Amino acid sequence: MKRIFNYTAMFLIGGILASCATSAVTGRKYLSLVNESQLNDQAALAYKEFLSSSGTKVVTGTSNATMVKRVGNNIASATNRFLQERGVADQYDFNWEFNLVQSDEVNAWCMPGGKVAVYSGIIPITGNEAGLATVMGHEIAHAIEKHSVAQASNQIALQLGAQVIGAASSTTNNRAVSAINQLYGIGAPLGMLKFSRNDELAADRAGLIIMAMAGYDPNEAVKFWERMSSAKSGQAPAEFLSTHPSDARRISQLQSYIPEAMKYYKK
Repeated sequence: MKRIFNYTAMFLIGGILASCATSAVTGRKYLSLVNESQLNDQAALAYKEFLSSSGTKVVTGTSNATMVKRVGNNIASATNRFLQERGVADQYDFNWEFNLVQSDEVNAWCMPGGKVAVYSGIIPITGNEAGLATVMGHEIAHAIEKHSVAQASNQIALQLGAQVIGAASSTTNNRAVSAINQLYGIGAPLGMLKFSRNDELAADRAGLIIMAMAGYDPNEAVKFWERMSSAKSGQAPAEFLSTHPSDARRISQLQSYIPEAMKYYKK
């Protein structure tokens, strides 16, 4: 039995190591064990459910709603162009959608497959289109870097690790569906995955490049986060207690990323 356990464990570990992928922008390694088409389908279903729920009011016909779609489409075009230039466009299946949602919450998110929601509470802080591009570029960068794929895959790996004996590749698809449902199931907090601090900084870097390619000055990202820091009420939690980097660290890192992003910037 011990020998079977060892062989099975070695098989699973080898399979997991073989399932590592590399992100398109930052080159970070991540685990990819899920069916991305399923993940996108589940996310699209959850997004549709969110928009049609009684607690959601989608804003239409206003200048801010128009701006969200305009900036979103600019970022999407830049993203598609970037992925094509990198020769990895076939690894993505974005079906873009951008909506402004009425809410006092200062938030925005992008689900796998390019489903984006911007909350009206963040618009005053964005200040201008470049500020909004900072927010949307960052959120879309999470999808480009496939952070949700990594999250779901890590969850599957933990499930497999807890059930080494008897685990087989034929069960991977069911485990993927389970992980997807837990991450983006109907009724779940949509788009609210708590990415790690490293994921957040990677999204900052990738987001700067994408917004620059879309024609927005990356230097505006620093100004946005300075406004965000000033707008926060109360004392922010210590960085080690949060999945987000501290404002000071984020701004410092952004400043170090700007020279790279400026190479892609054209007014």
